Amino acid sequence: MTDPLYRLIYHSSSRMVGADDDLDGALRAILAASRRNNLDVGVTGALMFTARCFVQVLEGPRAEVERLFQKIKRDERHGGVALVSFGPVAERAFPHWSMAFVGGPALEARFEAFARETGYEPARMSGDLTLGFLQSVLRAREGDAQASDGRLAG
Repeated sequence: MTDPLYRLIYHSSSRMVGADDDLDGALRAILAASRRNNLDVGVTGALMFTARCFVQVLEGPRAEVERLFQKIKRDERHGGVALVSFGPVAERAFPHWSMAFVGGPALEARFEAFARETGYEPARMSGDLTLGFLQSVLRAREGDAQASDGRLAG
């Protein structure tokens, strides 16, 4: 029998500061480690980073998802870590991503427009709305990447 699949969604304020190149390098390092480590423990998900906040979805075995969330809560790059939703799910929303990433100038513009249109505030956003937003941004990025050079963003 396989372990039930769990999904955890959280948001936090970003405590990362520095020049754009420094932040980019730090995020690349975070993503490389997350992708490698998550693959080893059966976790998938997506991470959104803006100058203001982190929003992340983690999916996998309950013990691994909980362990990762405890690690995130202790991470000094996060402030005000808040659980949005946590529970069993029938299937993964990000089955092909050990850690998808959305961020950068294009996301900032889309994020700001989304915030204006919906009154987005991470503390008031449901898990379903958060998940839907991340999925829509990733689908748009994948479409843009395929249209421009035939590769998937990721």
